[in-house]
Amino acid sequence: MTSLAILGVGKVGGETAFLSAALGLVDEIVVYDVYEPLLRAQVLDLQHTGIDVAISTETAAIRDADIFVFAAGTPRTPDIKTRADLLDANIPVAKRCSEFLQGFPGIVISVTNPMDANNYGLWKMMGIDRHRCIGFGGQLDSARFARYLDEAGKPGPAWVLGEHGEHQVPLFSKTGADLGIEEREAILSRMRGASMEVIRGKGGTVFGPAYHVTMLIRAILDDRREVLPCSCVLDGEYGLSGCSLGVPARIGREGILGIEEWDLDTWESARMAEAGAFVRDLCRRFDG
Repeated sequence: MTSLAILGVGKVGGETAFLSAALGLVDEIVVYDVYEPLLRAQVLDLQHTGIDVAISTETAAIRDADIFVFAAGTPRTPDIKTRADLLDANIPVAKRCSEFLQGFPGIVISVTNPMDANNYGLWKMMGIDRHRCIGFGGQLDSARFARYLDEAGKPGPAWVLGEHGEHQVPLFSKTGADLGIEEREAILSRMRGASMEVIRGKGGTVFGPAYHVTMLIRAILDDRREVLPCSCVLDGEYGLSGCSLGVPARIGREGILGIEEWDLDTWESARMAEAGAFVRDLCRRFDG
């Protein structure tokens, strides 16, 4: 029996539970949220679909899951300028999450912002192998990048590395198109503001992140061994350590099977180094 556990079943967590059930990826879903009326409502809503999937709210069952999704905490609002601004609010949530996960043998997917720092924090507090902590964000950023490339008449492979935030690094060198610095910066500026337009309009991003989190779950459970842009705890890759950052990672049943180190151009290398320095600063909050 394949089991998925989700801590935090608001917009993204709840939709991820639904998509995982609807696509038949799992046999059991364990859901938990500190706000009991929401938890009860989400369980009922899932049950009312009639989908044949077992649903549990027992926290003890979390440790028996194959995959755990950390989606709890304070979400971003129009008043919160960057994802990094959520660190103080969500560090206590990450600490509580790590307590749920003591002895957890499965794969952890971090969604809660600032995602890169929280992914590092969970790895640090749980004391597990880094290949079992995967941060979500790069798939969504890459999908947005692909859209902006299409709109600019420069369609091509779209990959985004770096931080899931202001210091994201779109790989223009992988697109096959010749884009000047000004055009690169203009697209990057649009990418930085992509989520806020959705947040202002409907209160939060839902479909995009939930879809890509579910595809990440599928890649793990199906042992697809495909390369996806994910946040990984680094130990020298891209010349960076002491942080979790978006890189091309081969994903399969055991989690991160390997990290690919691609050649970056000068513009990309500089921004990757900036992203590493910025996120490493956030991650130090978990090193004390």
